[in-house]
Amino acid sequence: MKVQVQPVKAKVQVQPVGYVEALRPHAEDDYWGGEEACITLTDEIEPDALQGLIHFSHAEVLFLMHQVAPSKIVTGARHPRNNDSWPAVGIFAQRGKNRPNRIGSTICRVVRVEGRKLFVAELDAIDGTPVLDIKPVMVEFLPRQEVRQPAWSHELMREYWLPKE
Repeated sequence: MKVQVQPVKAKVQVQPVGYVEALRPHAEDDYWGGEEACITLTDEIEPDALQGLIHFSHAEVLFLMHQVAPSKIVTGARHPRNNDSWPAVGIFAQRGKNRPNRIGSTICRVVRVEGRKLFVAELDAIDGTPVLDIKPVMVEFLPRQEVRQPAWSHELMREYWLPKE
């Protein structure tokens, strides 16, 4: 006899571990290459939470895209960047900011750590962005098979990591 277990629907609540200090005050689609940002930990997080992170070349930063209005959230399919020449795909098949939980994730280069400040390169988060978590990038957590993606996504990302002129 198979017993069906109903999942418990827990209320999820997270608090920022830090905030981004960056040059950009508003989200932009491209030209994030070479930019440096600083993540300052909140007072609730001990400064030694960053201890040892400097020994990793990269960190994955999870953040809340706080400037996205709830009315702009997409829960279905759309054309990425509203470009009709790209196929309409579900919000979970793209990395757009108008996602249901507005969570962003970027792997960025660790530049330096100074007390409760983490300096990173190429974090595509704007000034004031709440940081939800910081994780070291380990090769063992990267894809173990070849990564594949559709042609439209390469076109979309063509200028994303270029330096801003």
